[in-house]
Amino acid sequence: MSESIPPRQKPRLSLSRRMLIGAVVWSLIAVVGGIVAMTISYRAQTIRLLEQELDSILVTLPRALEVLPDGQVVDEEDKLPSDVRYDLPLSGRYWAMVAVNDEGEVANDIRSQSLWDGPLPLPREQALSALSNPGMTVYGNARGPADERLRVAVRAITVPNRETPILLMAAADREATDEGANQLRFLLLISMTFLAAGTLIALWVGLRLALLPFDRVQLHISQVREGKRAKLDGDYPVEVLPLTQELNKLIDNNRAIVERAQTHVGNLAHALKTPLAVLRNEANGSTPLDDVVRRQTESMRANVDHYLKRAQAAARSEALGVRTEIAPVVDGLVRLLNRLFGESGVTVESTIPASLYVRVEAQDLEEMLGNVMENACKWTKSRVEVSSEPGDNGLMLIHVDDNGEGLTADEMTSAVKRGVRLDETAPGTGLGLSIVADIAEMNGGKLTLSESPLGGLRATIALRRS
Repeated sequence: MSESIPPRQKPRLSLSRRMLIGAVVWSLIAVVGGIVAMTISYRAQTIRLLEQELDSILVTLPRALEVLPDGQVVDEEDKLPSDVRYDLPLSGRYWAMVAVNDEGEVANDIRSQSLWDGPLPLPREQALSALSNPGMTVYGNARGPADERLRVAVRAITVPNRETPILLMAAADREATDEGANQLRFLLLISMTFLAAGTLIALWVGLRLALLPFDRVQLHISQVREGKRAKLDGDYPVEVLPLTQELNKLIDNNRAIVERAQTHVGNLAHALKTPLAVLRNEANGSTPLDDVVRRQTESMRANVDHYLKRAQAAARSEALGVRTEIAPVVDGLVRLLNRLFGESGVTVESTIPASLYVRVEAQDLEEMLGNVMENACKWTKSRVEVSSEPGDNGLMLIHVDDNGEGLTADEMTSAVKRGVRLDETAPGTGLGLSIVADIAEMNGGKLTLSESPLGGLRATIALRRS
């Protein structure tokens, strides 16, 4: 039984992506916050300058104000504001001096020519606020005679010979001020967007450069796993060096564990095989007991061989850096089998090209191919061919074909079971193909039997490519 593979976890967000998302969020906050803050500050500053200008008009107006003994208000034209805009109708610059009756209502007013005969841009709430606080300037917003947005300054004053106060009003079009703030906001948006984009690009480039050593570590670990590199021995930065040193210790510890396991397996093999051989040699008589001992010791020896080979294969399959080229192993077996079966008219050929590697120990690959190719030579009529082709999911398929009688579907299923022999007349224990299946499975592959294009049986060993 193969170990169950845990479900693949969904990859977490990478460090670089987390940092970039954080930088993007912070950039958005900084850009939006900066634009809003600077626009508000600029608008407030320009409004303040506009209010200072209006306040200077309110200071000038009382000088042109004359109150007759009967309380009537008149103006002295030579003392009025001299700005030509106050003489142009609907120019956006306005002033007025408003007389208030005993009920707090507007009685009459003296106004600039720019106001013409339009409505007086004096909000009632602002006028009441100024009357409640004589001498204090009250600022507000209103719509002008041309429906423009105005900034209005109002101040209530008291004069001799008059019981009720007089309201002084100055107003200025704030369209230019608002337009300037809008232009500033647009320029800030463009400039800060480019600044934020440039900063993010620089951060991304910096992160990629900073994380390149980790990409190299990942590549080198993959090469160690595939057997292309013995350890992590690259030129790593100081920040990455402790990680690579600990990984090298882990690799060395893994190799030591595998070597100890192989040593213990070998010692166990010698410890078991020797007593079994003694028992078998002692049971050389013709009594029923001798026959029982011989059969049981042979069965015990077969089981010991089987489980020892499984243990050795399992230990080797867990080793890091395992990598074996297929062609040399196959070529060696082809030469050996041609010598052994050549006199029987059997020809063994290989079409496997050079530089094809699988992630398995050379000893395990030789064990699997040796069993399969020898079986093919035993049951073929005249030909055995060994070939390869790439499979799915990173596997390499090694085919061993013969032109023998082949097997039925049921026989193919039974052939890989431990101890099953399809031909009881042939010598053997029936463990060959089951061992091949076990070793292949331990190394992440599998053994399958199918009909061969040559007419006989095809045994396919699928192993991980390297």
